[in-house]
Amino acid sequence: MLNQWLYIGIFVVISLALPAVAILLARILSPKKPNKIKNSAYECGMETYDKTWVQFRIQYYLYALVFLIFDVETVFLFPIAVAYNQATLFMVIEAIIFISILFGGFLYVWRKGALSWY
Repeated sequence: MLNQWLYIGIFVVISLALPAVAILLARILSPKKPNKIKNSAYECGMETYDKTWVQFRIQYYLYALVFLIFDVETVFLFPIAVAYNQATLFMVIEAIIFISILFGGFLYVWRKGALSWY
């Protein structure tokens, strides 16, 4: 029993040490001579003329969030596609329920107008 906890402890120590070492090396090895050109704002190689703060319409963010939600949820259908030959009736019913919930969410978002660009 103690042997199993030893593996977990080693895993935790390594998982905390690797990012800490990477951050420490980045701070030590990073260049430290700032100048006007290095600190200037870089955007497509051209200096900005007007205000750089531009507000976007909220629908761009809503569209991205809806895409992300449905994209992540459809990843959950991958195990069903992989185990299609061994699918039981319970598994098929659960997949149908899951797809119907996804479709209901899609209809809700569509009716709210989050998918329209105008």
